[in-house]
Amino acid sequence: MKKYFLFICLFTIALSSCRKIVDDTVFDAAKQAVIDDQAIHDYFLIRGLPLPAKDPSGLYYEITNPGTGAHPTINSNISVGYTVYSLDDVALDSFPSFYSALKDRIDAWQIGVPKIGKGGSITLYVPSGLGYANTGNGVVAANTVVIYKISLQGFNN
Repeated sequence: MKKYFLFICLFTIALSSCRKIVDDTVFDAAKQAVIDDQAIHDYFLIRGLPLPAKDPSGLYYEITNPGTGAHPTINSNISVGYTVYSLDDVALDSFPSFYSALKDRIDAWQIGVPKIGKGGSITLYVPSGLGYANTGNGVVAANTVVIYKISLQGFNN
């Protein structure tokens, strides 16, 4: 009888240790978008600066130099220099020359970079939903608003 009791106890412990813990929190993209938009507004308010232009997507941007000629499209391969900053103006990453297909970049780049021509520069204030969303990317934490300063060195279609 003791053997059966011991067996049942061990079996119960083994089963309960395999119990799956469920995270019942659900990411709410709309709620995060409101939080991000407020963070961008606060960034400018604290610095006493006017809000820059806002794309219908929610991306804020400032064209510091429109560049010349045609503009890249989503299907362009772009060559850019860029630095990404946190909202406390800390540089997180920087590349003086970077080549990539625009369609492979985050949504903010796909929206913002085509607003300038060759030699142009733009600053993107990126809500997390247009950046690295609720996953992050190693340098940028999940649900983080970032600032990209991008100069378009060239592109081809």
